[in-house]
Amino acid sequence: MRSKVFIVLFLFFVLFLQKQKTAAQTPTDTLRLTLNEAQDQFVKSNLQLIAQRYNIDNASAQVVTARLFPNPNFSFSNGIYASGVSNPYSEQTYGLSQLFTTAGKRNKNIQLAKLSVDQSKYQFFDLLRTLKFTLRNDFYTIYFQERSATVYNQEISSLSKTLTIFKQQYAKGNIAQKEVLRIQSQLYSLQIEYSNLQKGIDTVQSEFKILLKASPDSYILPVVNTQNSMAASAVPYQKLLDSAYANRYDLKLAKTAVDYNTLNLKLQKSAAVPDVSLSLNYDKLAAYGQNFLGAGISFDLPFFNRNQGNIQQARIAIDQSKVQLQSQQDQLQSDVFINYKNALRTEELYNSFDPAFKDDFDKLIQQVFINYEKRNIGMLEFIDFYDSYKTNVLQLNNLELSRVLSLEQLNYVTGTPFFN
Repeated sequence: MRSKVFIVLFLFFVLFLQKQKTAAQTPTDTLRLTLNEAQDQFVKSNLQLIAQRYNIDNASAQVVTARLFPNPNFSFSNGIYASGVSNPYSEQTYGLSQLFTTAGKRNKNIQLAKLSVDQSKYQFFDLLRTLKFTLRNDFYTIYFQERSATVYNQEISSLSKTLTIFKQQYAKGNIAQKEVLRIQSQLYSLQIEYSNLQKGIDTVQSEFKILLKASPDSYILPVVNTQNSMAASAVPYQKLLDSAYANRYDLKLAKTAVDYNTLNLKLQKSAAVPDVSLSLNYDKLAAYGQNFLGAGISFDLPFFNRNQGNIQQARIAIDQSKVQLQSQQDQLQSDVFINYKNALRTEELYNSFDPAFKDDFDKLIQQVFINYEKRNIGMLEFIDFYDSYKTNVLQLNNLELSRVLSLEQLNYVTGTPFFN
């Protein structure tokens, strides 16, 4: 009788090994996406990107505003009352004036507005870089965590069936109670670990679906046809650093801030030069005679306010933006160096694993089951091997995920898709 029990258990375990790659149970509205499909949907549907695009349109509208000349001013007055005059309504005056800006203020404002457009574009592309990095990280995280969930799902299914058979055999007096309790304890432990893993998957799923603007009740399964085979060591560090300096939009934004503040200082200095207003006046019944026509000019006398405060603030802004630019460059260099070092370390660890290790371990665990059936090893030793198998697969999944994410991190800090 006991031999038949172990034969049944062995068949269940072999079935578990054969179905290891079977996907875990998911809702019926499962959405299968490749990385390219996910990125296409993200670019079209992400609300943060759509909102940021409007900032570019707003900045472009400011360029149109800066190009416009001030409107001319028209004035008209009509007599209502005059002492000793029988018909004051006949007195009418007209005035027309036009403001002319000086010292190139209009052109400087246009240039500032164009720089604001560039800043909005850089902010958009930097947001795109950040969200795309999150999207790709979530994609691979879900993929590898789903692979780990499959291991749990299959092992839990196998142990559940084993526990049912053990309980039946214990009721018949064929096995000891401690064997039933040990299997039951292992099953409960796996179920708790699986539940915690599933919670983590749900959290990443939620973030991923928001990025894609997918339905909250959908369940996304990433489809990965081939793994990233490119190595971090294939790209020299200096090439990564040069690419970061050339393509990081947050760095371009910091550089543009220096240009903006430098141009703003010129504008503030030109603001100290008074603008000029030319006018043309007509008086129907002027004191000098009827139909009086006069011309005039007006401007402020820069005795007290020569825009000193704004000029000083503009100088401070230049110094501040230069410091921020230097800080951004230092941070960029540090990011590239640290992440390149981490990627090389992860790659070295990944390459140190024997590709045949997993297959050899699969064969070993089958031999362990046969030896347990023959009572060559005890229950505790069998459970330890069983648990080691799960740990081995999970560690390999986590290592592959760490390797992929380290390459994605390099893509992010360099602003260049070196590894796809």
